[in-house]
Amino acid sequence: MPDLSDLQDEYGFLDADDRYRMLIDLGRELEPMPEALKTDATLVRGCSASVWVYPTVRDDGTLHFLADSNAAITKGIIALVLLTVQDTAPATILATDIPAALAPFDLKGQLSSNRTQGIPNMIALIVETARRYADR
Repeated sequence: MPDLSDLQDEYGFLDADDRYRMLIDLGRELEPMPEALKTDATLVRGCSASVWVYPTVRDDGTLHFLADSNAAITKGIIALVLLTVQDTAPATILATDIPAALAPFDLKGQLSSNRTQGIPNMIALIVETARRYADR
């Protein structure tokens, strides 16, 4: 996966259609999520498309998220969100302002409200997961 700042620089030069394509391509780069993990327990509520997020803890204590969606652009949005937190310590995730990190992408201005309505729920799930593991 690309670095968030490099992606932001490229995104800024693209027109709306190319931004959609970039998000779709980003979603294709997500690590595959096994079908067995796509359950009601891993489903993110409040998204117009189906979105699943499954956290794992690496040996070094960092959090690694598997995620998927049944919609290509939504999957790209998930990938963008994960670029802010993937393979990071729970305390670092809690100290990260994920919405601020995503602000330069102006997703609400670029995409329909249906496509962006679940972003706060994805972020909340990631933060809650980090909070649970930070307390261990």
